[in-house]
Amino acid sequence: MKKEIHRQRTKAILKDLEKKMVFVVGPRQAGKTYLSKQIAKKFQSPVFLNYDFIEDRNIIHNLAWDTDADLIVFDELHKMRGWKNFLKGVYDKKPEKMKILVTGSARLDVYRKTGDSMAGRFFVHHLMPFCPSELADQYNKRIGFFMERGGFPEPFLADSEIEAQKWRNGYIDSLLRDDVFSLKKIVNIKLLENIFAVLRRKIGSPISYSSIASDVQSSHPVVKNYIDLLESLYIIFRVPTFSKKISRSILKEQKIYFFDTGMVVGDRGVKFENFAAVCLLKECLRKNDLYGKKYGLKYLRDKEGREVDFVVAENDDIVKKIIEVKLSKSEISKHLRYFSKKYDFPALQVVKNLHTEKEINGIKIVKAENFFQKINNVG
Repeated sequence: MKKEIHRQRTKAILKDLEKKMVFVVGPRQAGKTYLSKQIAKKFQSPVFLNYDFIEDRNIIHNLAWDTDADLIVFDELHKMRGWKNFLKGVYDKKPEKMKILVTGSARLDVYRKTGDSMAGRFFVHHLMPFCPSELADQYNKRIGFFMERGGFPEPFLADSEIEAQKWRNGYIDSLLRDDVFSLKKIVNIKLLENIFAVLRRKIGSPISYSSIASDVQSSHPVVKNYIDLLESLYIIFRVPTFSKKISRSILKEQKIYFFDTGMVVGDRGVKFENFAAVCLLKECLRKNDLYGKKYGLKYLRDKEGREVDFVVAENDDIVKKIIEVKLSKSEISKHLRYFSKKYDFPALQVVKNLHTEKEINGIKIVKAENFFQKINNVG
């Protein structure tokens, strides 16, 4: 029997529930339902309603839940027509003691961004896959394990790699069929699968929609539309360039990463970069959700081809850190040194296979195991 895992967001969500309703958003099967049930244990009379279940659906439509409930968890509520106005009405008329937690698939976040009927009534928490910083006190797993299994709870906790891969095959099929069709009725599923397969092999490289369109025998607009769809479902995320005050910066190129590092096809260097991107994005979202900051993950690239893997930026213009990730290189990247010196950016090189940490001309070279366990110090 696998032990219970404590999610770091639990305490912050409980605090926010005292003030407003809370949306928990993020990739499918990242643990949102599990987290909501952990939170429900903190209440005397919680009610858990999943819109996928006909009995719960009837209770929701008829507002027939227990009037003594001190917490209502609405799961998959975005599948209900007019769910935003429904939630607004429930929230505005609820007893003071009753708290509202709303969870569901990534689509919840997509729909939430349209319209303002619930403005000022909710807080948002992003629940991302596991990273070393969250599990340091619970599971002592090396980075190589995260690179192979990814950070989604089920494959991460699976008893074998075979079991984890079986989960992943079913997960991909469900995402590309069930979730896509429920979000967008007209889609060429074979074309989407082909685009998905191409993206798995392009991690860390600037994306060319025209090149992908040629690979899958489609058009630029269609490819972009389908990539937008994959991003809206939290399958992939795009990292744009940081261009503020950067001379001869590339403005529009984006890199793509997968939320599940286990989906990446490539060598260990590529998988390590994807792992790093997920953990850095997770930390940016944590700062945004918990402290009201506006952190974003970007990268540096100029027209001379100089590039640094990641930039952690605040308010789109303040560089907190530029970061280069390497499997084993202990010499400072010349591009990292160039951007750090020219623009006075705080710089860091994170290396997976490193014997000794050191600092050269103000740039630290650190062990990946240490950095990702204490990633909250990144900015």
